[in-house]
Amino acid sequence: MPKLRRATAWFIDFALVVAAAAALAVLTFQRISALVTDVPELATRGGWDLLTSRGDVLDASGQLGLGLWDKVVLDVEEAFGLLVLATFVYQWICLALLGRTVGKGLLGLKVTGAAPGRAALRAAVTTAADVAVYAVACVLLIEGQFVLSVLVWALAVVLFLVNALPVFGPRRRSLADRIAGTAVTGLGLGGLSTADATPPVRTS
Repeated sequence: MPKLRRATAWFIDFALVVAAAAALAVLTFQRISALVTDVPELATRGGWDLLTSRGDVLDASGQLGLGLWDKVVLDVEEAFGLLVLATFVYQWICLALLGRTVGKGLLGLKVTGAAPGRAALRAAVTTAADVAVYAVACVLLIEGQFVLSVLVWALAVVLFLVNALPVFGPRRRSLADRIAGTAVTGLGLGGLSTADATPPVRTS
């Protein structure tokens, strides 16, 4: 079924994002742990203690704990930023050069009308819907902005659904496709017929 193939392709691509997130998480945890070992007063504590302490690692440490917490927050924010950037670059390069991501390629799907400019626009919308807004919500939570974080998280869910649900409609075009003027079609045997996809919007 075409709709199942689109969903499966998305899961494959998102699995790659999760793998990148896991690698960045390990790297970030190592950076946080290095902060702890560099401070004699915190030698007996681990990186997780520092991450969950919100800076209050030692009652008598004064500004020491706060300064370390600021560095921890910066490390985590950099990791989220790299994840968003990596997701965008992956989507953009794959679409601009190949016309398909790894997931779509494995499922015999192709994004038509994905010239470099349109590919970048589609990649930006996809990245925002799948990763970027969630990353902002997580950063806000780390910063202690709980209420704002929940609101942004809700916005992320809405954006994801607005982007994804139209794929299951009769025209099968996501929000990213509509904004970028692209369409997903099939390749080879078992591919989507040309009637299943709306041709890309032409601009004068």
